Amino acid sequence: MAEETIFSKIIRQEIPTELLYQDELVTAFRDIHPRTPTHILIVPNVLIPTVNDVEPQHEMALGRMFTVARKLAAKEGISDDGYRLIVNCNRHGGQEVYHIHMHLVGGQPLGAMLAR
Repeated sequence: MAEETIFSKIIRQEIPTELLYQDELVTAFRDIHPRTPTHILIVPNVLIPTVNDVEPQHEMALGRMFTVARKLAAKEGISDDGYRLIVNCNRHGGQEVYHIHMHLVGGQPLGAMLAR
């Protein structure tokens, strides 16, 4: 079994965080170190360490992450201008917390996807 993460504690509301969305499958909250005016994390409520650990039984939660991203982007007023969804995997991918999560970022032009 994977080790518990800070996200697990946020999901259970053991760490005070303003939840922007929560249902039986996913939870969303603002990143504590935002890189853009809108920077929201969307996480499955079940601990999946990395994309490499995704199994067929996770498909509903992972799909829900996208529908929640769409709703939050509209609520934040960034859906018309555009936004980016980012999922990092392991060290070379830039993953810092080993509980799969999606970054919803926007509110400004984001430029190229990768630095040259």
